[in-house]
Amino acid sequence: MEESFYEKMEVAKPADSWDLIIDPNLKHNVLAPGWKQYLELHASGVNVDRFHCSWCWHTWQSPHVVILFHMYLDRAQRAGSVRMRVFKQLCYECGTAHLDESSMLEENIESLVDNLITSLREQCYGERGGHYRIHVASRQDNRRHRSEFCEACQEGIVHWKPSQKLLEEEAAIYTFKPAPSPSKPQAETGSGSNFCSIPWCLFWATVLLLIIYLQFSFRSSV
Repeated sequence: MEESFYEKMEVAKPADSWDLIIDPNLKHNVLAPGWKQYLELHASGVNVDRFHCSWCWHTWQSPHVVILFHMYLDRAQRAGSVRMRVFKQLCYECGTAHLDESSMLEENIESLVDNLITSLREQCYGERGGHYRIHVASRQDNRRHRSEFCEACQEGIVHWKPSQKLLEEEAAIYTFKPAPSPSKPQAETGSGSNFCSIPWCLFWATVLLLIIYLQFSFRSSV
């Protein structure tokens, strides 16, 4: 990724020098004075990235790769710095506390660098009209995201939304029936007889039992 970043920044801002530094201790929304933040919620659809566990060699795919950037531009020195943290995922096969970084696909890296440079130009240079290649914050995914194995989730970064179907099912569970309108008379309190009430049901049951008894008595006498 570093090579792609340097090449694209050389084209975008040839008069300034920029450094890209990997910082595993970077914290979300914890910024030094003058620094800007960009959070890439990297859900890439069908082009999902792959994770590897170096302990048990288990591999798995995930579209939920979260990457945090802190950016700073020293205009006087015409030099800038970007610090990057790729949030990891826990291997749920071997049960160890080992967190492994993802192996990002080449097309995802290109989109990621383009988005980073777009954010950098907006926040550090005050430019407008940029285009983000991946608008992932509004994406929904049908696959279940296991937040207990996700480093970003454990640090309180909300980056995954369930599918619309799951949202509708949740809404249906917690939907209550509206109360009857006061303008409409209720069956219990309205005028006239209610033939479905409990007293009427007992009456008709008694009549039915009486008819059955009379029929049985008549056949016995014959």
